[in-house]
This record gives sequence, C-alpha cells and structure tokens, in this order.
Amino acid sequence: MSIMEQYEQRASSAFASAIDVVHLNRQTMGDRNLEHEVLELFRRQARVLLFRFEALTSPSERADVAHTLKGSARGVGANRVAFAADELERSAKSGEPTGRALAELAEAVAEVTSAIELRFGLDH
Repeated sequence: MSIMEQYEQRASSAFASAIDVVHLNRQTMGDRNLEHEVLELFRRQARVLLFRFEALTSPSERADVAHTLKGSARGVGANRVAFAADELERSAKSGEPTGRALAELAEAVAEVTSAIELRFGLDH
C-alpha cells in the first residue's frame, strides 16, 4: 500500500469516527460539493461558537450558544459534538460549573475539525 493510500485510509477512518457518514450523506443527497460546503460552514461555526461561549457570562446566553452548536452538530452528523454541546447546555442552564463540559466539547470539536480538514485536504 502506498503512502497516499495509507493517508487516504487514515483520513477516511478518522472522518467516519467523527461524523455519521450515513446521516451526512442523507442530508447532502450524496453531493460531495454540498457535503464540503456544509462541513466547512460547520467547522467555522463550531470554532466561533466555542469562543463566543467562553466570552459570555450570562447562563442563558451561554445555554443558547451551546444549543445552537448542538443543532448544527446534529445536522451534519457530528454526534459526539452534539452530545457534548447538550451536556454544556444543561450545565449552563442549571448554573453548574461548565469547565468539564466545555473541555469535552472543545475536544469533540477539535476531533471533527481535524477529520474534516484531513478529508478535504485530499481534494485540494
């Protein structure tokens, strides 16, 4: 197996563990260009929302940001991100400390971001 084939296999495996490919394929009707566009929007939005969450102090505003990210993640099949955002939203709403939930969400976003970049890095 060539180095490129090994890289493609690794990228495909990382992507499949980070994104529900069947769900994403249904959402994008199998259109690879639309998939790329949707995932790129999600990648950017996830980073912005994480920064916004950290900048906010109001529990209700923080919960709204986590809720938005949860919905976006569900839309593209980023299930670990959606679960972590749900936990963060719950913590923010209840006034509990959000540090652990935020760290889990940041890790999940980093995993998905990396997988998206690996997948589409092959296309450029």
